[in-house]
Amino acid sequence: MTHDSVTQDSVILSQTRAGVCTLTLNRPDKLNAANDELLLSLTAELKKAEVDPAVRVVILTGAGRGFCAGQDLSDVSGRDMTFTEHLNATYNPLIRTIRTLEKPVISAVNGVAAGAGASLALAGDIRLWAQSARLIEIFSNIALVPDSGSTWFLPRLVGYSRAFELMALAERVDSTDALKMGLCEHVFPDETFADEVQAYAERLAARPANALKLTKQALNDALTGTLDEALDQEAALQQLAGDHWEHQEGVTAFKEKRAPNFVRAED
Repeated sequence: MTHDSVTQDSVILSQTRAGVCTLTLNRPDKLNAANDELLLSLTAELKKAEVDPAVRVVILTGAGRGFCAGQDLSDVSGRDMTFTEHLNATYNPLIRTIRTLEKPVISAVNGVAAGAGASLALAGDIRLWAQSARLIEIFSNIALVPDSGSTWFLPRLVGYSRAFELMALAERVDSTDALKMGLCEHVFPDETFADEVQAYAERLAARPANALKLTKQALNDALTGTLDEALDQEAALQQLAGDHWEHQEGVTAFKEKRAPNFVRAED
């Protein structure tokens, strides 16, 4: 599938190529620190990508040398809004959108990911890091609690005690340690990072979209459910997968000893 389009506004760049929609946080002068405009625009772009038949995979990344430095404190200074109100209006809808999006989301961490930017980096289905990328749960440095999903994502990746240590001491994690800890799946050289991420995403885009949608749903449910609930959910979702044309294509390709084609023009 080849579909090229580029749209641009002040805070989010969107480009779709070969079934892959790349959404780039575009405040490079501030290391892509988040203001309300960026958060709301990113949520809107994700929802557009979800219903766009040309999009099979979404990449989240940052412009310049940072992924996302967290909240732009100047944007909320002096505002008549509580912390709870701000999170419920901006970050929480964004994180929920990523986790419920019916397409794979890749966090392509090209530089520093701090605070809520770390949460955003952790929220993807797949996390790919550049060699120079760094993650820091910086909240305790200003006596705040990790938010935007970090308290849910991080202990599931590295365990409770390591997550607490990273949060309590605001320790910076480099790409080598991130790979060892399981904070990312792959690390690529900075100079080839964008190309490596695109190539990886195109591999993912060639996989069976319906099956991946159902797999993401099953995994999300299993993270908070019992084994019995997971078994029941697997049985129900397996029927949906088995009734889809992708399954027949996979079986036919296996019998014909050829590679399956999971991409149709009408999808």
